[in-house]
Amino acid sequence: MAVGDLERAFAEPAAADGIVLTENFTFPWLNELGHLYLLQVASQTEDELAVKRLKIVAKSLAAIFAQLRGKKEVLASCRFNRFVAIDLVHEPTGTIVELDEVEHFTTLRQATLDLYPPGVPIGFDPGEYWELCAKHSAQADKIRHNLAAKHFGFGGVPRERAFYDALKDLAPPAMGHPATIRLPVPDGDGAAAYARSRDRMLKLLGS
Repeated sequence: MAVGDLERAFAEPAAADGIVLTENFTFPWLNELGHLYLLQVASQTEDELAVKRLKIVAKSLAAIFAQLRGKKEVLASCRFNRFVAIDLVHEPTGTIVELDEVEHFTTLRQATLDLYPPGVPIGFDPGEYWELCAKHSAQADKIRHNLAAKHFGFGGVPRERAFYDALKDLAPPAMGHPATIRLPVPDGDGAAAYARSRDRMLKLLGS
């Protein structure tokens, strides 16, 4: 499957229902600095509730980063203008839609779910995702497991993916955006994934 095929297969029937989803969209606060950038945002706002939200999320993301054996010195040297890739965005509401193929259901990803802070809005069922990781991890753990990633070194691609998934889950509510809608697509069939989630998508994003 070519890059973008899954997203387009999902977005086309969504558009027929009046839900227009944009590819290749970026948010400036979703970047390589991860939770460090959220702390920078917190230091520059006078909204006490926003500061509290950002610090709670940044603390959890720091714990996730450490659990995944991320390299702090590399993270601190990253650039704020290198953005984290997003599958789809519903621009009118600022809602991220993530379509998770089998490589997202790793043992590493499963462990991050246990570190999510209570009270933060989550746009999926963490329990369901935990079970999906248990089901697919034997296969998922082997996908690109020997490739290096900037923050995590050799064999770091699955670790980076797990960290960025957590960042995309936790950062949007802290920044005042709706919770990320995350949908499992282990079979890679975007059209079928939309059919399964159509009622939910219409409820959350329909006009």
